[in-house]
Amino acid sequence: MKKILVLGGTGFVGQSLCEQLVSRHGGAGPRIVVPTRQLQRGRRVQFLPTVDVIPADVNRDADLDRVLAGSDAVVNLIARLHGSEAEFQRTHAELPRRLVQACARVGVKRIVHVSALGASANGPSRYQRSKAAGEAVFAPSGLDVTVMRPSVIFGAQDQFLNLFAGLQRMFPVMPLAGADSRLQPVWVNDVADAIALALARRDTIGRTYELVGPRVYTLAELVRLAGRWSGHARPVFGLPGPLARLQALAMECLPGEPLMSRDNLDSLRVDNVATGTLPGLAELGITPAALEAVMPMLLARRDSVARLDVWRRTAGR
Repeated sequence: MKKILVLGGTGFVGQSLCEQLVSRHGGAGPRIVVPTRQLQRGRRVQFLPTVDVIPADVNRDADLDRVLAGSDAVVNLIARLHGSEAEFQRTHAELPRRLVQACARVGVKRIVHVSALGASANGPSRYQRSKAAGEAVFAPSGLDVTVMRPSVIFGAQDQFLNLFAGLQRMFPVMPLAGADSRLQPVWVNDVADAIALALARRDTIGRTYELVGPRVYTLAELVRLAGRWSGHARPVFGLPGPLARLQALAMECLPGEPLMSRDNLDSLRVDNVATGTLPGLAELGITPAALEAVMPMLLARRDSVARLDVWRRTAGR
């Protein structure tokens, strides 16, 4: 391959994927193109050899055609966790449909599409149903498609365990919606490795992979671990259904992106674990990293940096 287009390459998974692709090929690998509307978001990858971060809005057909031109493959990582029905459909269903059409126009055949574990047309949440709608557009496309369905993804820059660690630094107790929900978190580097391998292997075409870690946890267990590893363990207690929805509604009303939405709660009604009916990391030759082997050091380091930052601001007064 001479050119790989990474949509969503400035995001959490995208940045790890770019680093993985560069590491695999060194400075002599394919050109990796990362389009973005906000160039400052690409700082982590823009100085990597063979990575080009370019200004483009892939929600416009002309821009999408331009960045696709000359590509040997495209990885679609663009997603959202919160939004209205229309916003979920636009991101998770309409963009893949437009991507298929653009690939037909410019002659690109190879796509790795990153969906989500739990994607289902009958899922309880808008997120899950829109993810399933996005997968569905590839089936009749005639393109060489591989679909990845990761569980909750953890890593140094994640917005999951880091979020709960940060909340426990601020609050004395953790009332938790969906406390008994079961999840099978997977390391971001394993997800990036799986995508890179899929791009290199023709035998992954037409297949869907479930990307999960080696162990299943309840959400409450994960929150307790995040608090303990960051040095701010707090009592965690589950909220009953009505109170959980009230909490989520209150968070939706706050400025900025909500920490938890009612749609997130709906997603938690279905266990986010591998079904066992689809291939996974093992079929790609990847042994998934254990959460306990990766996150304790990362969360402890993040908390130390936060304390140092507070000390610097205080000392500077």
